[in-house]
Amino acid sequence: MENFTTNISRPKYDFIDSAIFHKLESYNPNHSQAPKIPDQDPYTLNGQKLRLNFIRSQLNLDLDFLSGEKVFTNNESLKGNIENYIGMSQIPTGIIGPLVINGSVAQGPFYVPLATTEGALLASYNRGAKACRESGPITVITLQEGVQRTPTFKFKTVIELGKFVSWVLDHTETFSILTRQSSNYAILNDIGINIEGNILILKFEFATGDASGQNMVTICSDRICQYIIENCPIKPVFWTIEGNFSGDKKISPLNTRVRGKKVTAEIVVKNEVVKSVLKTTPALLHEQWKICVSGAKKAGVVGGGMHPSNALAALFIACGQDVACTGEASVAVTRMEITENNDIYFAITMSNMIVGTVGGGTSFPTQKECLQLLDCYGAGKSGKFAEIAIALCLTGELSIFAAMSSGQFTAAHEKWGR
Repeated sequence: MENFTTNISRPKYDFIDSAIFHKLESYNPNHSQAPKIPDQDPYTLNGQKLRLNFIRSQLNLDLDFLSGEKVFTNNESLKGNIENYIGMSQIPTGIIGPLVINGSVAQGPFYVPLATTEGALLASYNRGAKACRESGPITVITLQEGVQRTPTFKFKTVIELGKFVSWVLDHTETFSILTRQSSNYAILNDIGINIEGNILILKFEFATGDASGQNMVTICSDRICQYIIENCPIKPVFWTIEGNFSGDKKISPLNTRVRGKKVTAEIVVKNEVVKSVLKTTPALLHEQWKICVSGAKKAGVVGGGMHPSNALAALFIACGQDVACTGEASVAVTRMEITENNDIYFAITMSNMIVGTVGGGTSFPTQKECLQLLDCYGAGKSGKFAEIAIALCLTGELSIFAAMSSGQFTAAHEKWGR
């Protein structure tokens, strides 16, 4: 086969390109002055028109399908997305923002569409976005990328398994070539080995471009496995394309390195903003965070975030993502400190932000319009979308900690959620 440079031997660790530092440090703070969304008349036709007109004037977008002015009729485009089609489920979609981000990819003010039937949700995220906006942009950096598939092989003995592994590791260059032959976008980045007696799990990790990549990595892994089975002198007695070791669509302690994109975000919320917008104090906010982190540990929660799945489910539905991937994507680790100026430093890290801006459900009319709202539709935009997603999660975590610390949580749901 032709010569091909592989990424398999590259070190696997969190990495920040030095070019990112200049980009982050030269961010234009004027973005923080972006106009806020009209939030009057939250339930009326007049309020809906105000917000649609705002989007048309500020972002130069016509949301014809989302507003209901046009309806979906292209049934042929459903192929590959659904079987036995009968119609479209309509989920109310709102908008929050601006969410101001200074990221390694996403920079600027973003107006974020969220589809949900949960009252109080958008109000909470909008409040969190306001608190961050009045304190400065949310800094976001993408650290790693990778999507896994874990084919599993059974042998008669561990000795046969060992010989099989030795052969596999001698052919990694071939696997990289097979990957490129199977996909225009996938790159094989890593092969992990896990042995339990006569059972072998191979963890193939790929970069998947701007697709979320589950189908892509399945096809590439199967191509590699078919080659292995045909050419390896040691044959397994059984094998399967997935041994349920990849963490696909579920919370797993194994998914603490990366699945999709690993992203981290931080903000320093000013003392006066904590009081005026979040209606609490730095001391109460920090105490609430400590209590919740401790409770999550006692309950055996993986990660310990309060409700990032709320943000991700609403964003994923609006923007045509695989909603089941909130299973792994919602794993979050948060950190909160009171600074020497009595401000709040808050950070969130999410290792499994598995999103795409091409393929899947991204091209359906309302989903496409929502991605266009974020300037995240099409090739070259998945990194931006992932950074927007984690910044959104950060605002929600801040807002819920604040509501609980000040006794507002129940009152907010009585007002907005009934």
